[in-house]
Amino acid sequence: MERSSFRYFYPLSVRYNEVDAQGIVFNAHYLTWYDMAVSAYIRAAGWDNRAEIKASGADFHVVRALVEYKVGIGHDEELAIGVRTTRIGTSSIAFQPAIYHSDGDRLLATGEIVWVWTDQATKRPIPVPDRLRALLTRFDAA
Repeated sequence: MERSSFRYFYPLSVRYNEVDAQGIVFNAHYLTWYDMAVSAYIRAAGWDNRAEIKASGADFHVVRALVEYKVGIGHDEELAIGVRTTRIGTSSIAFQPAIYHSDGDRLLATGEIVWVWTDQATKRPIPVPDRLRALLTRFDAA
């Protein structure tokens, strides 16, 4: 996976408390990072999720979270997490995160995050808003 296939990058510096006794990032932190990066990505695309939740009564639920570890990451490493949309279905959006060093092209980890747009009163999936669909499509194409 080429770094050039991502338009958006979320910067991150590995903190001491994220590293385990082996000197590498503990595996659960990758999902936190992916969540932070995907949330920042949709904000950068122009989507205000807090306002949308308030206005619509709907929000996203994570239904799939996958991490593929390629290379161990250590304390104080400066990272860039690329994010792109890979699929927009009727009620779901699939995102692909990929971690690189901030100044390099070597792939350190990748994965997939799938969100489902859900009516918060019923907890049932509902269609992804057309406006969000258009925002993400334009953002990745730019």
